[in-house]
Amino acid sequence: MHRLLSISSKSTSLKNHKQLQLPFASPISSTSPKGHSCFQYFHQNSPSSGPRFGLDRLFSSGYFPSRVNLREHERNGNGFSRLKGFVGEVRSFSSEIDRESIEYDVVIVGAGPAGLSAAIRFKQLCQEKNADFSVCVVEKGAEVGAHIISGNVFEPRALNELLPQWKEEEAPINIPVSSDKFWFLTKDHAISLPSPFDNKGNYVISLSQLVRWMGVKAEELGVEIYPGFAASEILYDADNKVVGIGTNDMGIAKDGSKKENFQRGVALKGRFTLLAEGCRGSLSQKIMKEYNLREKVQAQHQTYALGIKEVWEIDENKHKPGEVLHTLGWPLNSKTYGGSFLYHMKDRQISIGLVVALNYRNPYLNPYEEFQRVKHHPSIKPLLEGGTVLQYGARTLNEGGLQSVPYPVFPGGAIIGCSAGFLNVPKIKGTHTAMKSGMLAAEATFGVLREGSNMEAYWDALRDSWVWEELHKARNYRPAFEYGLLPGLAISAMEHYVLRGKSPFTLKHGKPDNEATDVARLHSPIHYPKPDGILSFDVPTSLHRSNTNHEHDQPAHLRLRDPTIPESVNLSEYAAPESRYCPARVYEYVPDEKNQLKLQINAQNCLHCKACDIKDPKQNIEWTVPEGGGGPGYSVM
Repeated sequence: MHRLLSISSKSTSLKNHKQLQLPFASPISSTSPKGHSCFQYFHQNSPSSGPRFGLDRLFSSGYFPSRVNLREHERNGNGFSRLKGFVGEVRSFSSEIDRESIEYDVVIVGAGPAGLSAAIRFKQLCQEKNADFSVCVVEKGAEVGAHIISGNVFEPRALNELLPQWKEEEAPINIPVSSDKFWFLTKDHAISLPSPFDNKGNYVISLSQLVRWMGVKAEELGVEIYPGFAASEILYDADNKVVGIGTNDMGIAKDGSKKENFQRGVALKGRFTLLAEGCRGSLSQKIMKEYNLREKVQAQHQTYALGIKEVWEIDENKHKPGEVLHTLGWPLNSKTYGGSFLYHMKDRQISIGLVVALNYRNPYLNPYEEFQRVKHHPSIKPLLEGGTVLQYGARTLNEGGLQSVPYPVFPGGAIIGCSAGFLNVPKIKGTHTAMKSGMLAAEATFGVLREGSNMEAYWDALRDSWVWEELHKARNYRPAFEYGLLPGLAISAMEHYVLRGKSPFTLKHGKPDNEATDVARLHSPIHYPKPDGILSFDVPTSLHRSNTNHEHDQPAHLRLRDPTIPESVNLSEYAAPESRYCPARVYEYVPDEKNQLKLQINAQNCLHCKACDIKDPKQNIEWTVPEGGGGPGYSVM
């Protein structure tokens, strides 16, 4: 691993840590701004200016990379800017022929709401039953929370079950919803509609901040968290049972050669592996195909949307903490499902964003540019004027609901959270359901390890839980909009106000999102206004606000299955849709020496939103993990 692994027994005190020093690593003690002790690690073969392979590399939910301004965190009232070591017990450490291997009882991929809820619940059961089981969480972001982005109006139901003392323990959840508005937008007007959202008792939060807090809670229980390590492969035994994951090699140049700072990936082996990668998880997709998990329960294909978001700081006299607004209609046409949101957070901050369903038909549609238009609407523009953008980001989300949930159990593990897809579409919420799925999976896993029960207990518990009840009631909302905006509103109103989720039928989804894209000749180009630099911005400006960073000299993590398709199909038939659906300008067509347009992939821009893996017309783009620690660096999203 070529880094320091911190190993302790059952103590949560850093002073009791025993340190395992691997080759080419040396410890540098440091102190955080709040006086907490911490460790930073410097790879001797790496230049001090490069945080990717040494300096600022820390296994902890409290890790902050050099690109994050700690003073800004204090100003935002985050409360989690301290640097903190991790605790727990490594069961065994061994060296294989070609890479190091560490064994645990449970390995969890992804330190998001689902993964951390699973880790916390598992360790709670260990304490309750006096059991000695180890669990680790591997996270591709440079720190816990760095890749977490969501609206977010948070329903605390699952958190109440998991950590009922969260208020006393200073969770970053302190802005209750104060009002709930729902508008239908035309180009120049906002028409108020009855709000179908019941947000009483919910909170406006930053999910990235909540996840950091959950990471601290997990570490206090003995969970080991490894940020900055990307799980790139599934490990199988001779019987095709999953036995863990492998992290990708680091220090590989674009040409495939090993650089001076090369580090071989690590095998993290577990008796059970839980995949909590979030929407369109790369390993989860492979597992679903390998074991035919959709076919096993006749689940439909998953449907997706792309969410684009900014956090602004606005004038104090315009700020109304807890105010929630959702819209439908403009700037999207009646055949494109989606809408905008605007939430008043704390500290004069607001979240504003646009969600666009990825089954849109017009290849000329550009979700990023549509979001820029939203901010100029006469009913929204006055709120933003005089404000400042603090952060930008984008991420896809599951919208398939009950019809698209795969069988979540596979030999040696399970899929949890948004990797499986438990978003409640009419609520526009998935955090609470993701957390509950992780908790149920943890209970099933503990039962297998402790009592020899069957992992299928997770599937049974899931279907008996309030998660399933919610998804069943909500199952017809999203597919109703396959018939257009007005029919979708009518069917949704009937489901919500009359049938109350008890309709005797279940609607099916339309085509998969990539197949829904029409050829360009059926549509006219959309001409978007130039950004004014005040309310609307170009992509490079927004990317800078996302803190996105990747090592440039590494193989592209965005791979073309057939390198001829971009020019022969996407460009000629679909007018290069990847240059528009990507909210980070990763894909550009540039002229070569013969003045012929060729696809250029700017992988270093990638926000890890996964839109390309979903929307490419011929499914020719495969999203894979880059070097660990790369990607966005969200702090208030």
